[in-house]
Amino acid sequence: MPCRRRHDAAHPESASVRHFLDLATPGKAALRTILDEAHRRKAARLGWTKGQRDADAPLDGHILAMIFEKPSTRTRFSFDVGVRQLGGTSIVASSSDMQLGRGESVADTARVLGRMVDAVMIRTAGHDIVEAFAAHAGVPVINGLTDLGHPAQAMADLMTVEERLGRPVEGTCWAWLGDGNNMAHSLIEAASVMGFDLRLGVPHGYDPDQAVVATACARGGSVDVVRKAALAVEGAQVVVTDTWVSMGQASAKDKLGAMKPFAVTPALMAAAGEGALFLHCLPAHRGEEVDAAVIDGPASAVWDEAENRLHVQKAILLWCLGKLG
Repeated sequence: MPCRRRHDAAHPESASVRHFLDLATPGKAALRTILDEAHRRKAARLGWTKGQRDADAPLDGHILAMIFEKPSTRTRFSFDVGVRQLGGTSIVASSSDMQLGRGESVADTARVLGRMVDAVMIRTAGHDIVEAFAAHAGVPVINGLTDLGHPAQAMADLMTVEERLGRPVEGTCWAWLGDGNNMAHSLIEAASVMGFDLRLGVPHGYDPDQAVVATACARGGSVDVVRKAALAVEGAQVVVTDTWVSMGQASAKDKLGAMKPFAVTPALMAAAGEGALFLHCLPAHRGEEVDAAVIDGPASAVWDEAENRLHVQKAILLWCLGKLG
């Protein structure tokens, strides 16, 4: 009997899958679908215990692999609890737990995991790593954070603002203060895709990646970089910041000095739009990028924002696995 060539569909690498590596690739309709599902599922669980499975358990029989090359609190717990609430299970590993830590290529690791799990979430440094996983796994790959972007966190930010304002984010005005880092990049993408204005107050020498800004502007986004914190927050409905020294970076005295004028204080929040919300992806350093009176005060939505990581992560998983339109 002659050998039969396997159909392409039998090779995970060639399967048509949905990845969530950034916010631009899925597009506005997909992000809207994810946000609507996150709102719906959160509302459906009011009063439930955290470990109770969602009524429909749509991921029953599914396994999520989570790889952490950077430590995590919110990303780990939100994805782990989320997949369990959806009826699935998870396997958690660091690179040192795997052959990745002994030199196996990302592509080979991706090919193996794609034969054993239904989706992979990766939290790492190089964005090229998540792109390599997506190219070779044959199952959905989700960016849990890279040095280039943090799209899952940005989705929680969008959800929180919609929840607090009671309407979609389109047409709102946001201010980012501090370092032009990976979180800033994802908000730049979000603004250009979802149609809200974003001003970034950053000191000289700490601008966001110019390619990210240029691509967003070419997409029609309203993204401005300014050098004064008061100008950034003027009229803003949302004020966002992040720690000034990112994970894995050594504390830099010069950087902290440059960032100091962009600290979010009660006076700065008062200069923003009436009823402006404050967001921070956490962990926060009170007394550095934000005053305690702000993050613990009435303008702060950071605890809703942290909780919403869970709800939006669930919706991202469902979208990636073809359970949403």
